[in-house]
Amino acid sequence: MLIRNVRPWAAEATDVHLEGDRISAVVPHDPQREPGANDVDGRGRILIPSFSDVHVHLDSTRIGLPFREHTGGPGVWAMMSNDRANWREAEVGLDERVAGTLERMIARGTTRVRSFAQVDVDCRLEKYEAVVAAKEKFADAADVQIMVFPQAGILREPGTEKYLEAALRAGADVMGGIDPCQLDRDPARHLDIVFDLAEKYQVDVDIHLHELGTMGVFSTELIAERTRALGMQGKVNISHAFGLGGVDEATTRRLIETFAELDISWTTVAPSVTDHLPIAASTVAGVRIGLGEDGQRDYWSPYGNCDLLDRTWQLSFVNGFRKDELIEHALAIATIGGASIMSRDVPRLASVADRPGLAVGDRADLVLVDGETIASTVMDRGADRTVIHDGRVVADGLKVLSVAKSY
Repeated sequence: MLIRNVRPWAAEATDVHLEGDRISAVVPHDPQREPGANDVDGRGRILIPSFSDVHVHLDSTRIGLPFREHTGGPGVWAMMSNDRANWREAEVGLDERVAGTLERMIARGTTRVRSFAQVDVDCRLEKYEAVVAAKEKFADAADVQIMVFPQAGILREPGTEKYLEAALRAGADVMGGIDPCQLDRDPARHLDIVFDLAEKYQVDVDIHLHELGTMGVFSTELIAERTRALGMQGKVNISHAFGLGGVDEATTRRLIETFAELDISWTTVAPSVTDHLPIAASTVAGVRIGLGEDGQRDYWSPYGNCDLLDRTWQLSFVNGFRKDELIEHALAIATIGGASIMSRDVPRLASVADRPGLAVGDRADLVLVDGETIASTVMDRGADRTVIHDGRVVADGLKVLSVAKSY
């Protein structure tokens, strides 16, 4: 395949040759060349790596359904209880909701996904199996990792651990944890179970951390201790981590150094709070950072629209990014930043000026988007997109090509 007349990271007009699932050549655009039958006409659009949504809850989605009154209360347990009380009563079945949401994500340019699948004594493996079904349905259009997720904690309800292990035995890719101090109130035991299961099934760890201030720092230090002791460098991610940058400057520096040393990555959903670790300083230190949409118009929140370009705008906005370089860095986080978390074979971003993913030998997971510059693309978030996965066009004009039914 040849992608004609595109601008990689908004640079000069280029022709990009693909061989199988890889970029085989990048040359100046030749307007005299006769188009081939399999060519993609870039029409001067910007070429970027495809998006990597590395923090999404496909299993709780209400995308495509009527808006409903938000009935959740404050706090993780209250929100989780609200989801429990309502998720079975949605207008369409869970399998259809999950698949429809993943399809919309692909259509908008996301071809790498880390989705959480809630496993507990209430839903058992039902949500996990719905995410597996969606992953299999769109296996030719996206790479999906599934994290088995104890949304209700591990210790509060007897029997949870056996369901978590059952999902790992069935093939889950990542072992999850959540708020070891605040939710389960036994951080040592909670983390022992998380890391023991991860080690037993040789999977990565991803821990939701909503804990603020010194409590969040304490849990992070326990996670780092286990990462070091078990030799799990490069296999651990911390999600959210809203408050790790709000204690004091020395603690912030120490945590960034620890993350970089142990290759503990961090995924953010671009929250309105600004006490998280500083993005630029973390990147320069060598910390992998990824972006995700979190829930998608679910029983937790009415926000989310399956478009990680929208969430890139939000990441730029809440962090006060105005310079083009920083807005471009936000897009690099939303694309290759997340890819480097899903696969540690993908190099981490080297600096806020690093624009990887479009060189010879790189995987052909790409998006063509309209815009004058990267900053204008993030600001305008246009719909003229063509999505390529493994060297194949899988979506165009916000429609997935390989699936007849739309949701």
